[in-house]
Amino acid sequence: MNYNESHSISLGVSRCLLGEQVRFDGSHKHSRFITQTLAQHFNLEPFCPEVEAGLGIPRKAIRLVKRGEQINAVAVKNTDEDFTTALKQQAQQALSRTNYLSGFIFKKGSPSCGMERVKLYSDDGNLIDQTHGLFADAVMKHNPLLPCEEEGRLNDPGLRESFIERVYIYNQWQQIAAVIRPVDLIRFHSQHKFTLLAHNENVYRQLGRLVASANRDNIGDVANSYIAQLMQAIKKPATAKRHTNVLMHLLGFLKTRISVTDKHELLDNIDQYRIGHIPLIVPLTLFHYHLKLQPLPYLSQQSYLRYYPGALKLRNAV
Repeated sequence: MNYNESHSISLGVSRCLLGEQVRFDGSHKHSRFITQTLAQHFNLEPFCPEVEAGLGIPRKAIRLVKRGEQINAVAVKNTDEDFTTALKQQAQQALSRTNYLSGFIFKKGSPSCGMERVKLYSDDGNLIDQTHGLFADAVMKHNPLLPCEEEGRLNDPGLRESFIERVYIYNQWQQIAAVIRPVDLIRFHSQHKFTLLAHNENVYRQLGRLVASANRDNIGDVANSYIAQLMQAIKKPATAKRHTNVLMHLLGFLKTRISVTDKHELLDNIDQYRIGHIPLIVPLTLFHYHLKLQPLPYLSQQSYLRYYPGALKLRNAV
């Protein structure tokens, strides 16, 4: 995939993050990163489960209350006012709209849209636990593979880079999954080997063996197992140590094709990255320079090196 074509990728976004005044008090939670940066590269599909459930603007503030085994959405000031059924029905109606998404950005802490750490109360008003928002929970259960994140966590460079990376990879998978053949799985895995290695070396080796076992008879089961393990493995952001390991692997492909001076320059860049003196983009840019002079098709196809649109600056801070 050409990452310059990412405008064809759709992300679900909580409407309040787009600056729309849809919160319970008629306010918004505008995220400029989403509307000014991500909007230049992705289609943003707005969702507001509370408005779409007919609760209105403004509306009564709600919170999640545990009653037996059930989690209910009730009015903060009058827990007898229960909106659980309306919100759950709306969620089920909206799920079909999420089938074509390649990622979702939820509003942190929302009783409907919070991805995690949403406050859960007892009926007498005591804070007893944390949970998922009702709508976010429905979306994530409907498609466990869908890359999901909260807007607040996107302020962390590592989490931001990891989320967008997962979005691109999942979108590519969506394009081949319906009629996947063993050769398609092999090609897909080959393109993402170094990306996977940067996240989890054990899963990298396991999936290599899984892909090797694929044939026409078992491709459906193998593909489903493969993508589930892949998306889980790359969910945790790669560390500088693992990135360094990948950079050294990449250098192995070039060491006999470049001069001793160039090799030492690359080694120095990798070491400077390892100890935190320069960002990942610096050694990667140097690798790109050498690959233009000494093309290697196997490396050129690697998603690890075909990083995202420069305007996103995802690897400038990791």
